[in-house]
Amino acid sequence: MHHLISERRLAENSIEAYSADITFFLTFIKTQGKRNLNSVDVSLIHAFLEHCQQKSISNRSNARRVSALKTFFSFLAEQNIVKQNPFAVIDLPKSGRTLPKALSLEEVKRLLAPPLKVTPYTRRDSAMLFLLYSTGLRVSELIRLPLSACNLSAGFVRVLGKGNKERLVPFGEQAKEKIEFYLETARPLILRGKQSNYLFITRQGSCMTRLRFWQIIRKTALAAGIEKNISPHMIRHSFATHLLSHGADLRSVQLMLGHADIATTQIYTHIDQERLKSIHKKFHPRG
Repeated sequence: MHHLISERRLAENSIEAYSADITFFLTFIKTQGKRNLNSVDVSLIHAFLEHCQQKSISNRSNARRVSALKTFFSFLAEQNIVKQNPFAVIDLPKSGRTLPKALSLEEVKRLLAPPLKVTPYTRRDSAMLFLLYSTGLRVSELIRLPLSACNLSAGFVRVLGKGNKERLVPFGEQAKEKIEFYLETARPLILRGKQSNYLFITRQGSCMTRLRFWQIIRKTALAAGIEKNISPHMIRHSFATHLLSHGADLRSVQLMLGHADIATTQIYTHIDQERLKSIHKKFHPRG
């Protein structure tokens, strides 16, 4: 874990995922009577993957797990703790990449509509939703955004993303107005004299948890009559999809999303292709 943090500079969520995957594997081999890591071979790995399938773990999760264990055993081999990496010859389970779901423009409009009950907290929540849709930030980036990272006059946020990579993401005039309104009328009332370095704060002055923000989005969506199982990541998907469908170039969207590989961003072009296919099928006389 220290190697992943200091050498590979992975994000906190990635570290937690690696730790969970490695622990899951070590627990399994212990049940098989294996206590020496040098005893891990291809047949044991196949037995492990079969065990995962019996537990109805998806191919996508197993692909991530195998990738984590490949990295783990590669590290062990470099440290001369094991003689070789048994995962080096294991192919990743085919994950069958699914297209991310996005909100329609009408659904976004309803989601961002002014709340019926105006309180310091609903003003904060509204500012968070506007900024999320305007920038496509990851939820962990949004909730931990420092106050100093938001440049209202220039209209951008400075984000520390995965792998501690920094990027600048612009936001629109409506998001700016919502944030300004929140900072002027709501944030001081929530803090009640306390100090905090975070932009969006709880009454304790700390940043919000991911789960709490998901609950806020879900509650807001239900009030707006949106029945989709909405999540912060769906709003990030909507940001990217709507930009591309209105003519933004892929490279710019990649930079704003903070994707290391443009292939990750290209999945959003498939969403638009699906939309075009549905339009063609609906309106073409011989569709």
